[in-house]
Amino acid sequence: MINGVLHPKNVIAQLVQHGVSHYVTLPDSETAHMYQALMDEPSITLVPVAREGEAIPVAAGLFVAGQNPVISIQNAGLYEAGDALRGLALGIGLPLVMFIGYRGHNRKGDTPDSAATILEPFLHMWRVDYFVVESDEDLDRVPLAFELAAKTNQPVAVAIGTEYAKSDKAIGAEQGGAQ
Repeated sequence: MINGVLHPKNVIAQLVQHGVSHYVTLPDSETAHMYQALMDEPSITLVPVAREGEAIPVAAGLFVAGQNPVISIQNAGLYEAGDALRGLALGIGLPLVMFIGYRGHNRKGDTPDSAATILEPFLHMWRVDYFVVESDEDLDRVPLAFELAAKTNQPVAVAIGTEYAKSDKAIGAEQGGAQ
């Protein structure tokens, strides 16, 4: 699944910039470095769930309580969460940014993993707009996802097409950004 380098601290900087209060997730091996980095971010509360199908309902509850959550689950977990996506996120117009692990994604298109081959058709079927992020260079798509979710009052997916890097070095550091 590795297509580019994606540093957790650069993603977290985007989350902080957009006022994210809670990161609702089912931790897995592909997001372990992100989870670890989020433990050091005092402005974002980690909310682990037991099953991906719980992520959208938990986020909906946080929205009702006046918070600004995002969810982070794998593509196969999004399929499990389909009813919550339909009944809550789409049904009530939840402006939820969903970070979806694009497990099995290969930019060359030669993946045998059905979880990857059906993600985009699944999102199209539900009319969920999405952006693919494969490296730090693609992080300009994250603000677009937040803007679109707010503008449409609908969920928007950010498909993470690579694993988060282990290194905590932020790519913007050499340009004067935070590390």
